Amino acid sequence: MPTDELVQARARALSSPLRLRILRLCLHESRTNKEIADILELNPATSLHHVRTLVSNGFLEAEEPRKGNRGAKEVPYRSTKLSWGTRIPDAAPLLVDTFLQEINGLSPQEMQVVRVGLKLGEDSQKEMMARLRAVIEDYAMREPEEDGVPTSLFLAHHLDLTGNSRSED
Repeated sequence: MPTDELVQARARALSSPLRLRILRLCLHESRTNKEIADILELNPATSLHHVRTLVSNGFLEAEEPRKGNRGAKEVPYRSTKLSWGTRIPDAAPLLVDTFLQEINGLSPQEMQVVRVGLKLGEDSQKEMMARLRAVIEDYAMREPEEDGVPTSLFLAHHLDLTGNSRSED
């Protein structure tokens, strides 16, 4: 069982949209710090700080060093998927920010969006979210398909503030 200190350190490590994006980049393909910095348009020193934070908390692991284009030693990193089961307090704004950063620049044809309004009781809401989470977790824990294309899924369940079920003050 993780200590409170470890739980807090892991939550802090995941409290950055940039770190969450790094984890996504390294989920299906090992990437070096330089590759991460180039993709995210960061200074390599900045990305290295975030990579080291993720490594020290078990979210990324270094693979065997390899030789780069100019013969220099490069260390590729790969996501451990530990973040999937790690809870982040008050995560909603962080995850929305990360989602918005990840879709920035995509065309409408590069996204599939579903939006629906529902009126469900508490038990039905809990059942729906548990069923959705089970389906998502099933796919998240599968091995990547050889011919697959990296994609992301963002799901948000929220109150409808335009509904008439809330009392007005």
